[in-house]
Amino acid sequence: MPVRLLAALVLGLEAIGVLALAGWQVVALIGGDTDSVVSSLALIVLTVIGAAAIGAFAVATARDVSTGRSGGIVTQLLILSVAIGALTGEWAAPGVALLIAVPALVGLALLILAVRAASPRRRDDA
Repeated sequence: MPVRLLAALVLGLEAIGVLALAGWQVVALIGGDTDSVVSSLALIVLTVIGAAAIGAFAVATARDVSTGRSGGIVTQLLILSVAIGALTGEWAAPGVALLIAVPALVGLALLILAVRAASPRRRDDA
């Protein structure tokens, strides 16, 4: 299986995970576990938009489009920054940070390998 398809699979699974997060936010909103309905709705909309973007990066990566790989790399770096945030601070959760960071590191490695595989070969390499 080409590495770009593995990278696209990881991105697709991450998109599903972000969509599940939006579902969790909806449940919290319905259950009254929010301070502001307007802020909660805005966050849900932004989360769904983020999931759609990650899904689009997955499709583009599977189709070997460079913008999908670029967007996927940025996504992995953003996910890693969330993992670092979960690792630090007053409510640090190392287990959660690890669960967030491992797929992002795997996805980042696969996307970098996909970029290398898609790069044109130089004449003197042949």
